[in-house]
Amino acid sequence: MTDSDLQAAVSAGVMSAEAEHRALLQSIVEVARAIFSARAASIFLHDEEADELVFEAVAGEGSDSLVGTRFPSSTGVAGWVLVTRQPLVIDDLEQDPRHARETAESTGYVPKAMMTVPLLHDERALGVLNVLDRSQEVEFSLGQMELLGLFANQAAIALDLLQRARHARAVLTRSGSDAGIIARIASALEGLDEEQREPVLRLLGALDDVLRADVAF
Repeated sequence: MTDSDLQAAVSAGVMSAEAEHRALLQSIVEVARAIFSARAASIFLHDEEADELVFEAVAGEGSDSLVGTRFPSSTGVAGWVLVTRQPLVIDDLEQDPRHARETAESTGYVPKAMMTVPLLHDERALGVLNVLDRSQEVEFSLGQMELLGLFANQAAIALDLLQRARHARAVLTRSGSDAGIIARIASALEGLDEEQREPVLRLLGALDDVLRADVAF
């Protein structure tokens, strides 16, 4: 396998991983919407560089148009939950001053009630999960909040993986021809015995730590 072939394979693997993580996020909002019999459910990613919340997955109302839409991270209930890292259940949004009605109107759907939880991973607030206009047939309970928390845990893991995949893609894009270095390292590892591989893998592990720190900041 040539360097260019291996580089192409690495790029394809990164793109495939990104698509898989986005599909997982989509399945989470679809199941959350179904479990709570809600009009809609969505996951926002906090783009730290732009300081914006971005729709990453939407089920129900707005699912055909909202993915990729951005707004300032401090906006509305979602912004409040992101900053405070506290879950919030509001049954009458019209009476809550944190509700950003104009922003909701711009999406084409104005909810009446909302459940919102922060997506936390390794002490970072990666985004928020919203469930809009859940069924009122069953009174909200601690058990429902715990269930919502389970969805949030899975969504946070998926968001973290998605960010890492995007970061890897960005590194490959920036590297250009230099990405062949990665290919040569991978190719060389195949020809080493276990004892020879150990110091190389330690070096790659240190590099991975640096990249992880870069993602965090």
